[in-house]
Amino acid sequence: MESVERISRILRREPVDRIGLYEHFWGDTSSKWAAEGHIKGGENLSDHFGFDIEMIWPFKLVADIDFEPETIEEDEDTVLKKDGNGAYLRTHKKHNATPEHVDFSVKDRPGWEDLIKPFLKPDRARINFDGYREAKEKAGKAKRFFCWGGVNVFELMHPVCGHEYMLMGMALDPDWVKDMVTTYSELTVNLMEILFGECGKPDGIWFYEDMGFKQRPFMSPDMYKEMVQPGHKRTIDFAHSKGLPVIMHSCGFVEPLLPGMIEAGIDCLQVIEIKAGMDLLRIHDAYGDKISLCGGMDARNLVANDLEAIRAELEQKIPVVKKNFGYILHSDHSIPDTCDYETYRFFVDRGMQLGAY
Repeated sequence: MESVERISRILRREPVDRIGLYEHFWGDTSSKWAAEGHIKGGENLSDHFGFDIEMIWPFKLVADIDFEPETIEEDEDTVLKKDGNGAYLRTHKKHNATPEHVDFSVKDRPGWEDLIKPFLKPDRARINFDGYREAKEKAGKAKRFFCWGGVNVFELMHPVCGHEYMLMGMALDPDWVKDMVTTYSELTVNLMEILFGECGKPDGIWFYEDMGFKQRPFMSPDMYKEMVQPGHKRTIDFAHSKGLPVIMHSCGFVEPLLPGMIEAGIDCLQVIEIKAGMDLLRIHDAYGDKISLCGGMDARNLVANDLEAIRAELEQKIPVVKKNFGYILHSDHSIPDTCDYETYRFFVDRGMQLGAY
């Protein structure tokens, strides 16, 4: 069975030959494994490990796409820059890491209306047409399931005003947050209409929405339903109108939000982060008849290069989650360069052995 058919059927929980396979990596990981001779020159990890999914992020959704990031300060290890959202972010020079959120120009509704909203038009300059075409062609030749990838409304709001001001807005000025959700969901749909109309549809949509942290989501289920779900429903309804299934990624503990996310229409939940409190078997037991699942394998075992722990987890979980044909093997986060090549190779090989039907 070819990958595009396999993933399409997994997202509908229909019989397949094996579970799916995909992974995210920190940029340093591929470089390290290549330097060690495990990856051949010019070979990508999708080809090397036989992943079933190919993805591209073709949209630029920063407010001012013409703004050149401005360096505010710099030292030996870090650099602080202002970006096209008016956000001040500190990044590390020596390793890949989530930027530190230092400050934001937008902290309330007037800032949003003055500094950001006027820029958010469905301009063709926001779309990487050539990159999308090339990735689509590459996926087609490899018979992989091709995903449009990008962020949804939650991950578009907080880069503008930060989590703190966004969450205060949910409590104190919900109409401001609703306006941001409406604006970003409409922009996303309009850009998708342009791209798919000109370059053809992908096989599916992959939205990134990190809506939780350890043991808690960032908002209550009621706040999710009132403010964020309408944006999710608008974008997911559009995808479904084009016959495209939707995978939604969320780091953190988002289990309380899952009923609302399922109501919004997601077809698959990814990444099911163990250290945040998520549990693949519990989620499968509660929701495995409604959505497919991707992830839920503890990346800490991979980081520790603990083969016995990896073996035990795979053998505990895969026989259960494969039963309804709705599972794609993936770590519960992404793979850093502290994971040895041999460790990840073992993870894939044993997982595929257990995941065969």
